[in-house]
Amino acid sequence: MSQSENRGTEAVALVTGASSGFGMLTAVKLAEQGFRVIAAMREPSRKEELERRAERSGIMERMHVMRMDVTDAAAIEETVQAVLTAYGKIDVLVNNAGYAAGGFVEEVPMEEWRRQLETNFFGLVAVTKAVLLQMREQRKGLIINIGSVSGLAALPGFAPYAASKFAVEGFSESLRHEMSSFGVKVVLLEPGAYRTAIWNKGLSQIASAEDSPYRARLDAVLKYSRKAAETAPDPQEVADLIGRIVRMRSPRLRYVLGRGSRVLIGGRNLLPWSWFERIVARALK
Repeated sequence: MSQSENRGTEAVALVTGASSGFGMLTAVKLAEQGFRVIAAMREPSRKEELERRAERSGIMERMHVMRMDVTDAAAIEETVQAVLTAYGKIDVLVNNAGYAAGGFVEEVPMEEWRRQLETNFFGLVAVTKAVLLQMREQRKGLIINIGSVSGLAALPGFAPYAASKFAVEGFSESLRHEMSSFGVKVVLLEPGAYRTAIWNKGLSQIASAEDSPYRARLDAVLKYSRKAAETAPDPQEVADLIGRIVRMRSPRLRYVLGRGSRVLIGGRNLLPWSWFERIVARALK
C-alpha cells in the first residue's frame, strides 16, 4: 500500500468481512461518501464483486483490498499497522466479519462452538483493540459493530450464533462507556434477516443424524429460516444506515432494523416469558 498524498486529512474506514453482504455494500457506500476504504477480507481472491461495484460507481481509487483473517492476531496487527503507516489514522471501523453456525446444542461439536466465538466475538474484539490506541490518542473515531437481532432474542437451532451475538452486545455496551470520554463513539447494529449469504452458509453447515431426537424440530427451524431468508429485505438498507451514522454527531448505541425485528424484540421484552415461548414454539411447528 503506497502512502497517500492526503495523509492525515482524508477520512479512512476499515471494513472487515468486505467480500460479500453487509461488508461489501458498506465498503462501497463509504467510498461513495468520500472515505478511503480498506476492504479487509480473509480471502482477497473473492474481491471480484466488490471491485466490479466499485468500478461501476467510479470509486476504485478510494478502495483498497487487504487480506485479514480476524482469527489471526498477527494478520490483524499487520493490516492495521499498514493502514496507519500509509494514512496515519483510522476514523471508522466497521466490524462485520462473521458467519452463522447452527444446530441443537447437544449435537454441535465443541470445536464448532469455539470457531463460532473465535470469529464472531474474539475476532471482533481483537480488531477493535488494534485500533483503540490510535483512536483514543486522536480523541475521535467511530466503531460500528454488526450484531444481530439474534443477540437480543435467541431462537432454537442457532445457539452458537446467538451466544456470539449476545457477547457482542455486552462488549459493545461496555466499550461505549469506556471510550465516551475520549471522543470515540461505539454503535451497535442489530439487523434481522436480510438477503445475504450468511444464512445460506449457516444452514448448509447444519448437520443432524436422521435418527436425531431433534430432527423434527430442526427441520421446522430450517424451513422457517429459509422462508425468512427468501422474503428478507435488501441488505443495502444496512449499508445505507451506516452511511447515515458516520455523518451523525451523536449516534445512539443501538439500531434495530429489518422486517419484524422490533416486533420480535418487543415481544421478548414486554410479554411474560411463557407467552413468548409459546409464540416461538407455534411459529416453528
